[in-house]
Amino acid sequence: MARQRTQRVAEEIKKEVSDIMRMELKDPGLMKLISVTDVEVTRDLGYARVYVSIYGEAKEQGDILKVLEKATGFIRTELGKRIRLRHTPELQFRLDRSMEYGDHINKVLKNLESTDKDLGAEE
Repeated sequence: MARQRTQRVAEEIKKEVSDIMRMELKDPGLMKLISVTDVEVTRDLGYARVYVSIYGEAKEQGDILKVLEKATGFIRTELGKRIRLRHTPELQFRLDRSMEYGDHINKVLKNLESTDKDLGAEE
């Protein structure tokens, strides 16, 4: 029962943090392609890890993460206004590298496929 609640809270946090980042934050650095991909909430709802996917170079990703860390207090305050919880969880922003990893796997598979075709043509 408690697991379902944490999942519901995590989904609500994901939706609201995404909306806050899109509509409320005025930093021009956040105008890049950025999206909230997942949220993990502890069982006691004290902490929430917010995974964000940022399109861009590694330096840009680091800069945007720093901006998000500075804005954590504001985002948490807005989140507290939107979600009715006894205590608003502490937010921790983490970079989600699953998109980069998937892109890397696609490149490897295409490389293998082209190598396989080259070997088949030689025979």
